[in-house]
Amino acid sequence: MTDLETRGAPPGPATPRRAAPALLGFAAVRVLGLLALAAWSAARDKSAYTLLTARWDSLWYTRVAELGYGYEVRLPNGDVHSNLAFFPLLPWLERLIAAATPLSYADAGFAVSLFASLAAAWGIFAVADLLYGRRAGVCAVLLWAVLPVGIVQSMAYSESLFTALAAWSLYAVLAGRWVTAGLLASLAGLTRPVGLAVVAAVWVAGVVSFVRERSTADAGGARIAPRALGLLLAPLGAVGYVLWVGHRTGKGPLGYLDVQAGWRNGFDGGYAFARFIIDKFTSIPSAFAGVALLIGVALLVRLYVAGVRGRQPLPLLVYTGTVLALALCTSSYFGSKPRLLLPAFPLLFPLALALARLRPRRSALVVAGVAVASAVYGAWWLNGSGPP
Repeated sequence: MTDLETRGAPPGPATPRRAAPALLGFAAVRVLGLLALAAWSAARDKSAYTLLTARWDSLWYTRVAELGYGYEVRLPNGDVHSNLAFFPLLPWLERLIAAATPLSYADAGFAVSLFASLAAAWGIFAVADLLYGRRAGVCAVLLWAVLPVGIVQSMAYSESLFTALAAWSLYAVLAGRWVTAGLLASLAGLTRPVGLAVVAAVWVAGVVSFVRERSTADAGGARIAPRALGLLLAPLGAVGYVLWVGHRTGKGPLGYLDVQAGWRNGFDGGYAFARFIIDKFTSIPSAFAGVALLIGVALLVRLYVAGVRGRQPLPLLVYTGTVLALALCTSSYFGSKPRLLLPAFPLLFPLALALARLRPRRSALVVAGVAVASAVYGAWWLNGSGPP
C-alpha cells in the first residue's frame, strides 16, 4: 500500500537554483514550440499570437475579464453556451494585470500562462525531486514540456495556472504544510472544475494522517489545528463558485451542472467516449485513429498502475486518479481530452525514473528528438482544428 512518507528526499528544498536545470530545459522546449508555431503560422498567413491568445476558450476568458459573467450563445440545436462554465481565477488575473499595466486582456492571459507554466514546471520538479531526487525531477519536467499538446502550456488557457497550483499544493501536502496546501487547493478550485482532484488529495491525505496519529497516540492540538484549517480551506474556492453559479441561475446547488449540460458536458462514466472510439472502427481510415485512442487509454492506465506499484504517495494517486476519471469519463469535446490530461503530471514519474537511469547523453538525445516532434505537432495542431 502507499503511504504519505517520501523516499530518497533531497538534501535541500526545491530552491530556484536547485530547479534551474529543469526550468531552463522547460523554457528551451517552450521556445522551440513557439518558434515552430510562428514559422508554420507565417507559412499559412496566420498569426501565431492570435492562435495563442484570441481563439477558442481564450476568447471566453477574456470576455469574462472584460465584461463579467452573463454572456451566452444559443446554438441552432438548442444548446446554450454560457460563460458561467469558465471558472474565475484566470479572468480575475487578466483583469488585474490589464488594469495595472498597458497590456490588453489577451496579453494579460498570455503573461499569466507564461509565468504559470514556469511555476508549474517548478512545482512538478519540487514534487519529483522530493520523492525521487534531482535528476528524476529534471526528467519529469522535460517530459511534461514535450507532451504532444504541450503548446497549450503557452496558450491563454487555464491549464498551466491550474497545474502550478495543483503541483505546489501537492508538494505542500507531502511536506506537511497543511494551511499552504489548503490555500492552494482553494485557488485551484477557482481555476478549473478539476480542482476537485486537488481538494480530494488534500482531504484524503489529511484524514489518513489524522487517523495514523490517533492510532499511534501521537496527535496534539498544535499539529491538528493547521491540518484542520487546511482541510477547511481546500474546498472553499470550488464550492463557493459552484454555489454562486447556482444562485445566479436560480437552479440551486446543482445549477453549475445545468450550465455544463448546455455545453453537452457531463459525467457519464466514459460511455460517450467509448462510443466515440467504437464509431472509429466503422471505416478503415478512421480505424487507425480508433486503435491509437485505445493504445493511448491503455498507456494512461498502465502508467497509473506503475505509480501504484511504485508506491507513489497516496495524495498523488488520489489526485491523478481523479484527473483521469474526470478527463476520460465525461462527455466533453473528445478533442479536448489530451489537454485535459495535462495536469496529470504524476503519470510521468515512472517514465522520468526510466529516463533518469539512462546515460545523460542518451537521455538528452531522447528528449531533444521528442521535443522537435512535439513542436512540429503543436504548430500543425493549432493551425488546424486545434483545441477547443
